[in-house]
Amino acid sequence: MAVWKCAVCGYIHDGDEPPESCPKCGAPKEQFKEAENAELIKQSRKTNEMHVAIMGLYAKVQKWAKIIQEDKLDPNCVVIADRVMKDTTETIQSIKAELEAHMKKGKWG
Repeated sequence: MAVWKCAVCGYIHDGDEPPESCPKCGAPKEQFKEAENAELIKQSRKTNEMHVAIMGLYAKVQKWAKIIQEDKLDPNCVVIADRVMKDTTETIQSIKAELEAHMKKGKWG
């Protein structure tokens, strides 16, 4: 199966042929070119998907930590919640930076 890239918007399509029109921007089939870095795109998808999933999980963890911070029922729990907020925020920002680097290197799609 080939990997096709829309020359107009960068949309990535998997298939033996490009789509009749781009699902994102509507560009015609002729605007799709076979991606030169298809193997790199395929290999990086697993890592990229895991990074996105981790960010989603950490967002949930942050909601729970915020509840603990707001309730202030136990000082030690608040200290832990504060640390959780700091650590998850730093990790989410690191993941965003890594995904940006992947996109700039064409390791996305």
